[in-house]
Amino acid sequence: MPRTLFEKIWDAHVVHRRDDGLCLLYVDRHYFHEGSFHAFNMLRAKGLKVRRPDLSFGFGDHYVPTRGRETAAIPDPEIRGIVETFEKNAKEAGIQAFEIADPRQGIVHVAGPELGLTLPGMTVVCGDSHTSSHGALGALAFGIGASEVAHVLATQTIWQSKPRQIRIAFEGTLPAGSTAKDMALALIAEIGTGGALGGAIEFMGSAVRALSVEARLTLCNMAIEAGARTGMVAPDATTLAWLQGRPFAKPVDIAPLHSDDGAAFDRDATLDAARIAPMATWGTSPEEAVPLSGRVPRPEDAPDEARQKAWRGSLDYMGLSGGERLSDVKVDRVFLGSCTNSRLEDLRAAAAVLQGRRIAVPMLVSPGSTAIKREAEAEGLDRIFREAGASWEESGCSLCVSMNGDSVAEGERCASTSNRNFRGRQGRGARTHLVSPASAAASALAGRLVAAEA
Repeated sequence: MPRTLFEKIWDAHVVHRRDDGLCLLYVDRHYFHEGSFHAFNMLRAKGLKVRRPDLSFGFGDHYVPTRGRETAAIPDPEIRGIVETFEKNAKEAGIQAFEIADPRQGIVHVAGPELGLTLPGMTVVCGDSHTSSHGALGALAFGIGASEVAHVLATQTIWQSKPRQIRIAFEGTLPAGSTAKDMALALIAEIGTGGALGGAIEFMGSAVRALSVEARLTLCNMAIEAGARTGMVAPDATTLAWLQGRPFAKPVDIAPLHSDDGAAFDRDATLDAARIAPMATWGTSPEEAVPLSGRVPRPEDAPDEARQKAWRGSLDYMGLSGGERLSDVKVDRVFLGSCTNSRLEDLRAAAAVLQGRRIAVPMLVSPGSTAIKREAEAEGLDRIFREAGASWEESGCSLCVSMNGDSVAEGERCASTSNRNFRGRQGRGARTHLVSPASAAASALAGRLVAAEA
């Protein structure tokens, strides 16, 4: 029987299949961050040890500060304690962890792949929903909860129900100025945040094959915002070239890692890449997005009563009436960072827009890893950001989750390259507009929501 890429990896990792279909999967790679203390406490309570410490890797990212890189310098004692506990748990378990001072530190979904720890054909889990990012390398990657993290640490396996299969194809050529972030927002605007609910998306098509690995990571990262369990891209020559020379990378045979002709999908959708423009969210859900050249929708234009009510609530929270041109919506600050868009390619795109110009509103730039920060500085990107007036800081989840003083004030509006625009995501009462790195830079210059000139 023809099988999908997902099914091939799934089948190769089934340790036991119950009569009800629930499967025990072997886990090739487990990542964890500072929030993992719950799982380690569960192991201690049961007198259990980590079964395969060599297959787990820790990354300090959620709670680490973007300013002041010493653990002892973290001003909040509770946060400092969480970071110290993360480092202590890893040491006691014999697990390699990339702490604040480690030059390999970074956001797990950025640094993990860039170190070559995620490889095609692997099963990858982490206690974070955006673990789907790693699927860009042809891996089966998904987020898990605290009790599941404990199960993986103790057994190197996890119980899962097989999700439905979804094929999303982007065909054609992206217009100049449009990016993987715009592809993701256009998709979610079309199918909704529940459009791929609980499913496994495989991204296909000529526009996907043309993307760099960095851009594929962005696309798979945002699969979660469409309701999916995971997102994947079949590995190819681009994947192998990107992995070559990375510290933990090993040779992989990618020949079988593709969906067979005739493989069955439960849902199939095709988008015309040539029609995708630079996008921005206007509301409090990733599906509430329109082209930056367009207008904020009016509630009366909603397709049904439920969404009409939702749109009214979103507009009220966002301080909008509906009908405004997005280019007339002023922003108070800009954030370039997060596991969605903080890679070197993203920094280059934003710097190209800012070079030789000055921003009109505050802009925080947080590279996705310490290594990326150093690479960017070697290229002189930090100088471009600083000369434009932006704040060039260290790596961490930062303003994406409103951590360690990086937050948006109540009522303020932020153009952000992160993945979620829920109420309060960037701070209590904060208003978030999701955009691409180039659009974020252009908005910082204009002080309004605008796309970069193609």
